[in-house]
Amino acid sequence: MEELARESINLLAKPNTLDTRRSGLSSCGAVFILLKSALGAGLLNFPWAFNRAGGIHSAITVEMVSLIFLISGLVILGYCSSISNQSTYQGVVKEICGPAIGRLCEICFVFNVFMISIAFLVVVEDQLIKLCDTMVNNETTSEGVPLPRPWYMHHQLGLSAVCLLVILPLSVPEELGFQKYISVSSWTAMFTVVPTICFGFQCHEASVAIYSSMQNRKLSHWILISVLSMIACLLIYSITGMYGYLTFGTDVAADILMSYPDNEVLIIIGRLLFGISIITIYPIILHLGRSVIQELCVRHRPQDVVLTAAYEKRLRVLLTTCWVLVTMGIALFVPDISEVISLIGGISAFFIFIFPGLCLVCAMQTEPVSLRVRWFLIVWGAVAILCGVFIFGQSTATAALELIERLI
Repeated sequence: MEELARESINLLAKPNTLDTRRSGLSSCGAVFILLKSALGAGLLNFPWAFNRAGGIHSAITVEMVSLIFLISGLVILGYCSSISNQSTYQGVVKEICGPAIGRLCEICFVFNVFMISIAFLVVVEDQLIKLCDTMVNNETTSEGVPLPRPWYMHHQLGLSAVCLLVILPLSVPEELGFQKYISVSSWTAMFTVVPTICFGFQCHEASVAIYSSMQNRKLSHWILISVLSMIACLLIYSITGMYGYLTFGTDVAADILMSYPDNEVLIIIGRLLFGISIITIYPIILHLGRSVIQELCVRHRPQDVVLTAAYEKRLRVLLTTCWVLVTMGIALFVPDISEVISLIGGISAFFIFIFPGLCLVCAMQTEPVSLRVRWFLIVWGAVAILCGVFIFGQSTATAALELIERLI
């Protein structure tokens, strides 16, 4: 594969301006990182979502409709990045929509990627649980009683070791480019698949950084990359969802791998490979959230603190360590990935629908386009905003009701 980045993609405390003179990501590299940002823990949840939606037909229908807005959001973000000269998602929103909406975007941005990080660690923990069960499954006493699990075989210890020894070192580097080295139901039931779609397909937070680091930043080229990436995601998620749903039906688990037996060799290999994949995606998500927090820390640092490379490195290491430790601590107490996805799906609507829609509406107030095109794009932006508000409200309300039912 070609070089994904010839220079650093700096999204931290430096000015967020695009440098059109530099080389950057190739087309293949851009598609690769978009796919890597989107394909993650959501893959395991799609069979469960297909069941919740009432079957394959309903789930695919919602997926196809959502695909239009998913691609539209990526195109809008690329366009707004080019006219605003900004290289981060929150920078684009702040420049196009104003500082107030920009601050809201920063808050939602950090919260969203933080919750995604937790979801990824929950998936890793699920695989560790099954792998530990597999390794101690056949150990019994002479009377046939299973032996107690040794202390070093507990999944909590395994997750802690993975976070501290693998994820933390991968997450510390400043550059994003280093990833190249590791890498029929009722209508209400139909909409239960939307949070999973939003969670599974979301790569919009990374899209601006990817677009701004590309060699070819023509809008037509970005549209092609967006379409190819989302169609590839659609095929992968749909095949996984259909296969898992047809295999286990209504008994499918929220994490599809948890539905399979512990001792099948292919499943064990699958758990290992998927766990490795999630571990390599986690640093991308952390990088995005850390960039926002680090920018705020640098902006509001004490006047007597000099901004040096050493200061930025210390701050980056501190933020990365805190992020990994806190997400790990929360993940150890989350019982099910669906608990996290139901919340993330609603928040994701802001980044896939609401903020891109707001950017498009605001951009059309100043961009030199024909009156007919202007009104069409304003209407489309308004439709995206309304869809996002509906998805956020519906997903959040559903998650809240399910939580109340569990507590009662």
